Amino acid sequence: MKIVVYAISKNESKFVKRWYESMKEADEIYVLDTGSTDDTVKLLEDLGVKVTKKIINPFRFDVARNLSLDLVSDDATLCVCTDLDEVFLPGWRKLLEDNYQGETRIGYTYNWHLKDGKPDVSFILDKIHTRFDYKWTHPVHEVLENINNNEKRKNILEITLNHFPDSTKSRSNYLPLLELSVKENPEDDRNMHYLGREYMYYQKYNEAIDTLIKHLNLKKATWKDERAASMRFIARSYKNLNRTNEAIMWYQKAIKEAPYLRDAYVELAMLEYELENYEEVYKNIKMALEIKNHEKTYINEVFSWNETPYDLISLACYYLNLLPESLYYLEIALKINPTNERLLNNQKIINQILNKI
Repeated sequence: MKIVVYAISKNESKFVKRWYESMKEADEIYVLDTGSTDDTVKLLEDLGVKVTKKIINPFRFDVARNLSLDLVSDDATLCVCTDLDEVFLPGWRKLLEDNYQGETRIGYTYNWHLKDGKPDVSFILDKIHTRFDYKWTHPVHEVLENINNNEKRKNILEITLNHFPDSTKSRSNYLPLLELSVKENPEDDRNMHYLGREYMYYQKYNEAIDTLIKHLNLKKATWKDERAASMRFIARSYKNLNRTNEAIMWYQKAIKEAPYLRDAYVELAMLEYELENYEEVYKNIKMALEIKNHEKTYINEVFSWNETPYDLISLACYYLNLLPESLYYLEIALKINPTNERLLNNQKIINQILNKI
């Protein structure tokens, strides 16, 4: 097998050595640099990485990815696309060699935004592929498209790629690129969803609602996890517009769409807590905690699987005068986040009350 890593870069000098050490299990490493003004290129070349420089104007991620893929030697068995702020756990190459059986595309475990050893979200990513069967599409949130109608997938989840993001890097070009992507392909459900989400992030709530409803009405929008996420983002937008009844209605729609996901239950509970509807908080978190299977998709929200659900139900129990139950859930929250001062203070308050009874 010949395994080749390829990537794009721009001003990534702080990540170069760590990334290279992670990728050097490959036979060759290629990078397309799209305009670094720091010493990214020199650092890469000093490590033996084959670097090509090219300015792409106007910039599109799919164009950059395809140009970087073009650098890869024709005899590569598998091409491995990564970014310089990502790191493979050691041994990834041997796992590929031991498990590869001629598939065109390989999935692996991707830990997104890894901090203190814990990812915000963990899901399956699949940017390992054969040399001539794929091209990149979409100006942003680009994806691999099989061009030979021969896709054969396999997941090797023991391969793990960790993401350590640069929080100082601007993503200001994402919104115009997403708008361009939707203009180019208005029937693409994935990018319509992303565009609606981006409007929400920019606090353009009316645009977010309109766009996400368009997503839900697309014929290709059939993935229930993503549909439920669009419904949650519509609810979140209505909440920020102080239209609480519509927000509750859309959270309930999201629950109905994907009752196997915790996210809508927990978000609805957050809203009900703000409204001081503690019985509703209790009911929704109870249903959320009955869901034990953590789906491996990027849709998952961090707050659904950290201490938040236990914190919310503990607070609800406190206001419902269910103090032993409140303490029970609070102690679970503290096992997950043992240094949270507010949780520790709540524990003292409840213990003081219970000791007086």
